[in-house]
Amino acid sequence: MQESYIERILKARVYEVAVETPLEEAPRLSRRLGNRVLYKREDLQPVFSFKLRGAYNRIANLSDTVAARGVICASAGNHAQGVALAARRRGIPAVVVMPRTTPEIKVQSVVDLGAEVVLHGDDFDAAYEYATGLERSRTLTFIHPFDDPDVIAGQGTIGVEILRQHSGRIDAVFVPIGGGGLIAGIAAYVKTLYPKIRIVGVEPEDAASMHRSVAARQRVMLDRVGIFADGVAVRRAGEETFRLVQRYVDEILLVNTDEICAAIQDIFEDNRTIAEPAGALAVAGIKRYVARESCAGATLIAINSGANINFDRLRHVAERADLGAGREALFAVEIPEQPGSFLRFCQVVGQRSVTEFNYRYSDATTARIFVGLALSDGRREKEQLLTMVAEAGFKVVDMSDDEMAKLHVRYMVGGHARELTHERLFRFEFPERPGALLKFLEAIGSRWNISLFHYRNHGSDHGRVLAGVQVSPADADDFALHLRELHYPYVDETANPAYRMFLGS
Repeated sequence: MQESYIERILKARVYEVAVETPLEEAPRLSRRLGNRVLYKREDLQPVFSFKLRGAYNRIANLSDTVAARGVICASAGNHAQGVALAARRRGIPAVVVMPRTTPEIKVQSVVDLGAEVVLHGDDFDAAYEYATGLERSRTLTFIHPFDDPDVIAGQGTIGVEILRQHSGRIDAVFVPIGGGGLIAGIAAYVKTLYPKIRIVGVEPEDAASMHRSVAARQRVMLDRVGIFADGVAVRRAGEETFRLVQRYVDEILLVNTDEICAAIQDIFEDNRTIAEPAGALAVAGIKRYVARESCAGATLIAINSGANINFDRLRHVAERADLGAGREALFAVEIPEQPGSFLRFCQVVGQRSVTEFNYRYSDATTARIFVGLALSDGRREKEQLLTMVAEAGFKVVDMSDDEMAKLHVRYMVGGHARELTHERLFRFEFPERPGALLKFLEAIGSRWNISLFHYRNHGSDHGRVLAGVQVSPADADDFALHLRELHYPYVDETANPAYRMFLGS
């Protein structure tokens, strides 16, 4: 199969619609990391994503008879645009099934390219299942987004370009992974010619289907995936891509949402373009790899795979980027409720920039503040700050990695309900789409009193609600059963320190 993939890649028909994208220096990131970082700019394709390569190569290889019946695909957006453009170029009909959670910019792009769009399900797998049913009922040809040799070969042309564009030493190539088509094609080509070049895959921590599969030595189906990086939100890796990843890929790194947001900012600062979350995975992976290996002077290439991001999602990216890059710390601090306390705390902090400062009166003895501080030296500086504040006599808790504190508490500090009894606190998630919040409230019902409610639409992948509910001990079992029947992911935050300090009764 190795030789056939090399031949497939070299013969792939991609340049009738795709372009050879540049391999650009990333000077700012390179200086910060002490390594030479290069961006492979697949965000500059006509549909702002690499997916066009594989989609067109697959459709170009269909016979005239088969092509005339039309094609269908399931996609969160980028493959959909590739299929729509490829079908328009060949003059054949295309049907695209997209999850309802797909960013509107991607849906509209597919419509603009002339394809018929069907919105179904909340993730890729639901859309995929529905598309396979339409494939049979309408006798269409399914264009798989990753698990197809022609698609893999089309994506593999990126590897050909990299080796042609950079004649010097390459230490590692970092590639985003969803279903695995992109990394399978690049790895099959690059590793065959230059086996010493490391091929490193990068996945989100909450959508790590390939990482889990490699660890288990068989394909694993995830129960659910996070869809912040919607372009790689795949519950199960492809069969053929898994085989190729096992053979050619050196390792797979996992990164979190904050690291992805920081990588989006890194890319923007170098070339003034805004990557989508999946498109920034490789840069996030490079930063984690350099921190782990403490390497210097290496040549590291990131595949910037796409730039299809909803504008309103940038609010979430901007809020989390500094945390992901270690440029901000969030502390909860208790100080005496007396004149001069704030001044003394600020003197301990020194000349550091305060990025956020939230406070509400609690009682006559203790004030509780939620403070954000800019960092220049990441985790080490944060630990030094924690020590300094504690040694000054203040009780301090690091909230920088507390998800509830970052999503909710920072915007609603205070609100102790002293007389409230039997309050429990839950953090819920639901797919963000019109009417979802109303549906959630209807599902919660009116049997139990909601004593706290916080919801903020920040353009992220899921709507997030923080809800306090009064549940008497006698009702605890019934309420637990009701939670299970809601089918919304939730976390019981009643014991969370952020809740006890700022909101609890």
